[in-house]
Order: sequence, then structure tokens, then C-alpha cells
Amino acid sequence: MKITNIHRSPEPCTEAGWLAFQYELEHHVDRDFIMALRPLGSFIFLDTLAQPFFKIQNHHYMIKGLLNDTSIRVAVHRDHQDEQEPIKQLIESL
Repeated sequence: MKITNIHRSPEPCTEAGWLAFQYELEHHVDRDFIMALRPLGSFIFLDTLAQPFFKIQNHHYMIKGLLNDTSIRVAVHRDHQDEQEPIKQLIESL
């Protein structure tokens, strides 16, 4: 899936050592996309809620988003910003 834009999230998490980015996507987030991200870390997908969401957490990053949305949020620890690159590559390969 093509990432059309990446911008800094307005959430104030810098004080805690994290940088958050909003990844705008070419298509809506669907179940297959979410499941393809599952190997990236601990995985939560609450698909029975009125607004289903997912969260993937690893030591140095977190990915979260809503089913059928056109963006996801990626937060990385400021000392491990290089971990964004494999995440971007995986998303672009889907």
C-alpha cells in the first residue's frame, strides 16, 4: 500500500521520548492490511467494536489505527527513529 504522506502527529509525546507520525495511505485500512502487520510486535485487534481498531507494540515503536481509515499512527522512540524504515518498507510492499 502506498504511503501518500507522512507528517508529525500533534500529540504531545516528545516529552516522554517518543515521536509520533501520521502515515496517510492510498487506500483504506482493511483486515488483510492489519493482519499483515501482525508480525511487527504484540498485537491487539478489537474488531467487534463499533469502531474496530488495532495496536501493535514493540520495544521501540507502536503502530495503531482504525479499520477502514485512510491513515495510521506510528510512534517511535527518539533513540530508535531508524526503526521507521522497515515499517515503511513493509507497508509499501502490501
